[in-house]
Amino acid sequence: MSATQAKMASKIERVVSPGGISAWLVEEHTVPLISMEFAFRGGAAQDESEKAGTATLLAGLLDEGAGDLDGQAYQEKLEESAVELHFSAGRDSFDGSLKCLADKRVEAFELLRLAVTEARLEAEDFERIRQQILARIRRDSTDPGDVAYETWAAQAFPGHPYGQRPHGSEMSVAAIARDDLLAFRTANFARSNLVIAVVGAIDGATLGPVLDLVFGALPAEPKLKTVKAAAPQNIGHTEVIDMDIPQTTIVFGRGGLVRDDPDYIPAVVMNHILGGGTFTSRLFNEVREKRGLAYSVYSYLDPMEHAGVIGGGVATKNERAAEALELIESEFARFAKEGPTADELAKAKLYLMGSYALNFDSSVKVARGLKQIQLTRLPVDYIDERNALVDAVTVEDVKRVAARILGDGDLLVAAAGRPVGFRAGRAGAPARETKAAGSR
Repeated sequence: MSATQAKMASKIERVVSPGGISAWLVEEHTVPLISMEFAFRGGAAQDESEKAGTATLLAGLLDEGAGDLDGQAYQEKLEESAVELHFSAGRDSFDGSLKCLADKRVEAFELLRLAVTEARLEAEDFERIRQQILARIRRDSTDPGDVAYETWAAQAFPGHPYGQRPHGSEMSVAAIARDDLLAFRTANFARSNLVIAVVGAIDGATLGPVLDLVFGALPAEPKLKTVKAAAPQNIGHTEVIDMDIPQTTIVFGRGGLVRDDPDYIPAVVMNHILGGGTFTSRLFNEVREKRGLAYSVYSYLDPMEHAGVIGGGVATKNERAAEALELIESEFARFAKEGPTADELAKAKLYLMGSYALNFDSSVKVARGLKQIQLTRLPVDYIDERNALVDAVTVEDVKRVAARILGDGDLLVAAAGRPVGFRAGRAGAPARETKAAGSR
């Protein structure tokens, strides 16, 4: 990290409002801007399965009119005050972000308060946003990347909220009523369920009352439904979704780690060596550099609230898709058996430590990073300690976590396209299956 970004934790002030709402604040007056990032735990995983998309629909409606302001008047107020306000629904959190000029903070925080507590959710806006989501669902159904990923998730987490799309299906979105949005808001928007990060030209004494103004009217406790811990299923199974396109998009994965697992940092290093490093990873070297099978191939860690995944993807010509997948599987297995070299470990640590500061090179990124640290229940000094944790990782650490996560290299695979030779399953694995796009 740069000198100015070093010891970031010492700059983080924990602000507690008179009403007991807490936030992490980095006071910064270099530019007259304020960035706020906040999230309610829960997210799309709280959607009822038959009404998947509820959180996404609500997120699209919060800034479409609130209080005495209809949609047009609300948008005009945002524009007049140069306020940027956005809401989104992830699998495990319902997120909001606000950016404003410091001298417009009163107007900005009042507009945010209205959106969070008094959104109108009027029928005309409701139907317009619903139609936008339905259009996205139909568009995604023709995108091989989206088709492959959604198929993979459904196979990995059958019957679990992680197996359904956060934005829902045509059937589930059509079934959502206004009362469902109100019920979601009541169950999820609560003071104890909230994390907040603020960066910019505002001090703690000013921010405290603002927290009460914006969020103070919310219930003290949420009413979240229980989401069970899960692990990806159907490992070793490959499902092909027939699409008449020249390339096959392949999504693959298996169980990973949740964020509070002691092996998580070694797993980050392992993943960088395997497929996380864009131009240096083993997968990139074997699949693209040596054989020219694809323009891009990657792996990633996805530490969700209730499950961990190591996944990845590649797109290649139909006639070479089987070759690419077998190579990826063999690299997973080889890494699990052999671990990293000392040189690979040194280069991975150097990159991961050097690039970490890029996550905090703007006020918005700092606020977003602090929000995420709170969501993952890490301590305030994690931002300073993280690089030391990476630097302490040894070859034996990576070997241990690779053997634990990558195992025998078997993967759950979803492929969209017409891959040649894909129907032949590996020994001991379930037969590969083919079905038409849109039939899931």
